[in-house]
Amino acid sequence: MRIAEDALTRHVTAIFTRGGSEPAEALLVARHLVAANLAGHDSHGVGMVPTYVRHLGAGLVAPNTSVVLTKDDGAVLMFDGRRGYGRRVAGEAMAVAIERCRATGVVVMTLANAHHIARVGAYGEMAIAAGLCSVHFVNVTDHAGLVAPHGGRDSRFSTNPICVSVPGTASQAPIVLDMATSEIAMGKVRVARNEGRPLPGPYVIDPEGRPTTDPAVMYADPRGSLLPFGRHKGYALAVVAELLAGGLSGGGTIQPDNPRLDGVINNMTTFLVDPARLAGADWLRREVNGFVSYLKGSPAADPAQPVLVPGDPERAAAEERRREGIPLDDTTWEELLEAGEKLGLTRAEARALAAV
Repeated sequence: MRIAEDALTRHVTAIFTRGGSEPAEALLVARHLVAANLAGHDSHGVGMVPTYVRHLGAGLVAPNTSVVLTKDDGAVLMFDGRRGYGRRVAGEAMAVAIERCRATGVVVMTLANAHHIARVGAYGEMAIAAGLCSVHFVNVTDHAGLVAPHGGRDSRFSTNPICVSVPGTASQAPIVLDMATSEIAMGKVRVARNEGRPLPGPYVIDPEGRPTTDPAVMYADPRGSLLPFGRHKGYALAVVAELLAGGLSGGGTIQPDNPRLDGVINNMTTFLVDPARLAGADWLRREVNGFVSYLKGSPAADPAQPVLVPGDPERAAAEERRREGIPLDDTTWEELLEAGEKLGLTRAEARALAAV
């Protein structure tokens, strides 16, 4: 099925409202998840709602929780998310960091103990809207690993995303690199399982270390593992992300000496830079225009697939999905209905909200 953006947002907002969130928070989190679907990242979209509802029931996410500033040292800011919804606490931390960067020109900001912050690109887009460049390193704790180290055959860390954002110009859209350091995000495995299709690959190994395209191995006991992208190179980036996010923030890494409660905790270390304090915003815009135009001027190997830059696929997906609706497979829709029922939202109410 395909559901319109506004209708899906109403439905998901109602679920979070029934979960105890104040209306503004419920809408904020719902919009964030729906925006991930719009961008084509269904792995980080409304398919996460059942997990959030499970965490609510287990006390692993704290509705109506604001971020707390734990250190203010000029251009260095540290925050504690206190298991609040990731979009709320990460957004609040980013807002403070952006404002500080206007005064200092550069900021290092850390966020510890946030519930799932979902699509990291959204925080890069906040920086872009303020005319800033940003780099984000994120790790994932509170549960067992999902990704095998290069050369290993069992999971020792998670998908550890990295995001880099650069403002655009009047003629070129912003550059937003937002990627997991695994070949695919775990959410994409969930989507493939729900849709009943094999994974591309080999992106996953079974518990014996053998490559497989079966998403079910990531839900078996013993479980398989995702692989780092680019073999040793992606693995090395995942290690750096783990240490920068978990080590600098105080939130911790996924090492077994730190507690695991079977939730999702994200820690993030963010670097913000005001280009006006360096070569200048006008110079950066000149280089964005010139370099991106130069890249896209390369003759396409496949005429149906022109050269793109980071952020282009998401913008194209959003345009198509705003026009045609957001696709949801039957399994994901059923899981959404069941999640709502757990919080008292009937199927009839859900269908009415989603205009289904």
